[in-house]
Amino acid sequence: MKKIYIAGCGGMLGDAFYKVFKENYQLKCTDKDVNEDWISFLDFRDFERYEKDVKDFNPDFLFHLGAHTDLEYCSDNPEDAYLNNTIAVEKAVRIANGLRIPILYIGTAGIFDGQKERYDDWDQPNPVNVYGRSKYLGEKIIQSSAYDYLICRAGWMVGGGPKKDKKYINKIMNQIKNGSKELHVIDGCGGIPTYTYDFARNVKLLIERGERGLYNMVCKGENTDNRLAVTNELVKILGREDEIKVVPVSEEFFKEEYYAKRPPAERLLNRKLELKKLNIMRPWQICLKEYIEENYKECIKNTNNRI
Repeated sequence: MKKIYIAGCGGMLGDAFYKVFKENYQLKCTDKDVNEDWISFLDFRDFERYEKDVKDFNPDFLFHLGAHTDLEYCSDNPEDAYLNNTIAVEKAVRIANGLRIPILYIGTAGIFDGQKERYDDWDQPNPVNVYGRSKYLGEKIIQSSAYDYLICRAGWMVGGGPKKDKKYINKIMNQIKNGSKELHVIDGCGGIPTYTYDFARNVKLLIERGERGLYNMVCKGENTDNRLAVTNELVKILGREDEIKVVPVSEEFFKEEYYAKRPPAERLLNRKLELKKLNIMRPWQICLKEYIEENYKECIKNTNNRI
C-alpha cells in the first residue's frame, strides 16, 4: 500500500482527501488544528519539524494542502500570508525533492484578474490581491523547482459540513438557521463551485493514471454562474423559495466586511481534463444538492419530493 503524507489536513478539503484516499493508501494526516482522531499535530511553518516528520514517514507522495484563504486576513497580514502560502511551499518542495517524490499543490481561481468570462489551464494569471499573489507565487515555485508535481486549481470550495466549512455555503446556511428571510447576495461576482469530494476523487484519478502538471479542476458550470445563481439554487434545494427572498446587491453593500479587492469573475474551465477525458467533476447543482442533503437535513423543508 502506497503512502501519502498530507500536510494541512484539518480543513474542508483535507476532510475529503482523507475519506477518498484512506481505503487505498496509508495516510499520515497533520495540521495545527487537531480536530479529528486521524490528524496529528504539525504546524508546517515549523520547517525543521515538517521535514523530519515527512522523512520519518517516508511517503510516496506529499500533499501540501494548507493555506490562508481569507482574503481580508491576507490583505491585513501580508507577511503571514506570504509565509504560509508561499515560503512554506518552498520548504515543501525541498522536502519532496529530497525524497525524490511528487508533490501535490492546491491552486486557486483567485489568481486571475476577472477580465475574461472563463480561464483555462494555459491562461496567464494576474492576481489582484495579496491572497491571489501569494498563491500564484506558490504555483510558480512548484513549477520551477519541484522534482515532480501535480497542481490542481479549485474554484469556490463547497464541503466539510458545518464543522469545517468556513466558506460561502455555510455562511448562507447560518443565516438561514438564524431565521433570515432575506439573503443579500452580490450580483455579478462570477465563479464556479468546487465540491471537495469530487475534487479529491479527480485528484485520485490523476495520480492513479500517472498524470502530472497543472490542471483546472472545478465542477461543471456555465459562463453565467455567479453567487446569485448559487444562492438561488441553494434556496430551491431547501424548498424555501416562498419563504426566503434572495436580494441582489452591489459590492458596496458589503464594503465594510469584505474590503479586499476581488476579481469580477474567477470561473475556470477544465480544458486539460476534458481533452484527456479525465474530467469526472459533476455539475455543481448536483454536488450542492448532495452536500446539503448530507449535512443540513434539518434545514430542508418537508415536501413530497424533498427530504
